Amino acid sequence: MGIPAPGETALVTAAIVAGTTHRLNIVFVIVAAAVGAIVGDNLGYILGRRFGYRLLLRFGAVVRLSTARIKLGQFLFARHGGKVVFFGRFVAVLRALAALLAGINFMDWRRFVLFNASGGILWADGYGGAAYVFGERLERVRGAFAIIGLLLAATACAGGVLWMRRHEAALQDEAERALPGPLRGHRLPRDSGS
Repeated sequence: MGIPAPGETALVTAAIVAGTTHRLNIVFVIVAAAVGAIVGDNLGYILGRRFGYRLLLRFGAVVRLSTARIKLGQFLFARHGGKVVFFGRFVAVLRALAALLAGINFMDWRRFVLFNASGGILWADGYGGAAYVFGERLERVRGAFAIIGLLLAATACAGGVLWMRRHEAALQDEAERALPGPLRGHRLPRDSGS
């Protein structure tokens, strides 16, 4: 829902408890995590779709989001929104924001559900299954993996920001050709990528 709650920590902890004490059924843990992820992201999508775009139009200038940048965001999300939603499930900060961004940028709901459900199920199964199998050993190593993952995500975000700054004018021109005229608060062209 756009709230950075510790869903991954809860999943890994419950799976470890299931694997070490057998007081929890790992199937129920994984199903509960997947359902929670999917439902929570659908709520985040709805909030972004219902309120986010209007808030962006009203207060975007405060955070230096010009009309051209908002249109660029719509354009990029229309092309790559599926990837953002699916892979965002596996990146800490993006996990909390991907659904909200999908709603704000008017990603088609059916496509959102497909990529969100796929990512949520794979995330719950992967992390839950690994934590169950490796139990306490995974918890000891998890801190190092979390730091490495965070550093890789930060590096990727910094690289993305630098790339965007270098190519922003060309991308804005491409966005204007794909989405001519004023900003739209309605359905955008379908994803051409994923």
